[in-house]
Amino acid sequence: MRVFVVRSGVHLMLFALLIAVLPGASAQDAVNLTTGCVADYDPDVDYFPEKIDIEYSSAFEVDYFNHYKVVRVLTPWAGAEQTFEYVLVQCGTPAPEGFDEAVLIDVPIQSAISLSTTYLPHFVELSVLDTLVAVDELDFAYNPDVRARIDAGNVIEVGGGSAIDVEQVLNLEPDVVFTYGLGSPDFDAHPVLIEAGIPTALNGDYVETTPLGRAEWIKFTALFYNQESAANALVAEVADSYAALRASVADVQDRPTVLVNGMFMDTWFVSGGASYAAQLIADAGGDYLWADDDSVGGLPLAFEAVLERGQDADVWLNANFWRSLDEGLAEDERYAEFAPFQNRTIFNNNARTTELGGNDYGESGVLRPDLVLADLIAIFHPDVLPEHELFYYQQLQ
Repeated sequence: MRVFVVRSGVHLMLFALLIAVLPGASAQDAVNLTTGCVADYDPDVDYFPEKIDIEYSSAFEVDYFNHYKVVRVLTPWAGAEQTFEYVLVQCGTPAPEGFDEAVLIDVPIQSAISLSTTYLPHFVELSVLDTLVAVDELDFAYNPDVRARIDAGNVIEVGGGSAIDVEQVLNLEPDVVFTYGLGSPDFDAHPVLIEAGIPTALNGDYVETTPLGRAEWIKFTALFYNQESAANALVAEVADSYAALRASVADVQDRPTVLVNGMFMDTWFVSGGASYAAQLIADAGGDYLWADDDSVGGLPLAFEAVLERGQDADVWLNANFWRSLDEGLAEDERYAEFAPFQNRTIFNNNARTTELGGNDYGESGVLRPDLVLADLIAIFHPDVLPEHELFYYQQLQ
């Protein structure tokens, strides 16, 4: 399949000055075009002097050429054997040959749809929020700037999964729909979008097993906007902050034991020992009770199995959606048998929520694992960060 969007545009004056006016100016002296198109194509010019370096993610890659980028999503979902390739062509330059089966998209894009809240901070941090025209569900958005666009009618709801409103998406004519895949046609949006000829980019951030790996997917979004420089700077800042926080508890001897999550119907899913959540707990100086497990997904356990291992835990994180201990008891009175319930050491990541159901932990928390880590360190080792005020988490009473 080939999708190629042709637009007219203007020549960015800064680029023109750097290339055509300054003596000895080269492509490396220039910046990426983040608005408009190339007016006079020169095959010898590198139109992407600002490039990303992928340091933490193992699920996507990019190769740069003078006027186009080849982006590959290597792991769109857990266990996926299929990869996805996108050829991002600088607007105003010719389509490269040899990519008959790939998706060709002009960049920088000017309109987009997001089918996950984890991508919304990308639009804000890259200063391209004005290009967001739709989301899957309006209620789940937390960011105030996104909500302002929703309230103004500039962002609409198109649904998600295989039931996405394809006709509505076609009417919006987005340059790209950013979505995710589960590997199931019954639940995935991308098969129906691709069949309808809609440019669709799969983001695989949720398959990453490290906090910085997930955060780095802002670089994936940045590729479509030629905003590599901004993404590089943000990820570097987050990585430095994360490293400093992790170092602050690297030598602690007293590591509290940590229990996570709660019952869902008749099953208690705990995070695997090689998961994103387990990594955060370890980096914050916690002793995760299932750290000896080598799986990256959730482990389905019976209540009794969790009670046997976790009854005497020091801290309990992410106890379903509770906002109080009474809500936990109303859900299942057996929760009172756990020491964290009795000791009031249960902390939930729902301090920043909206009345409609938006939760900032699942939104900006993915991009800012350093802020999550600071919360966890303050919970596990309050003496290390004595002045820290919990940001995403709150202690249940």
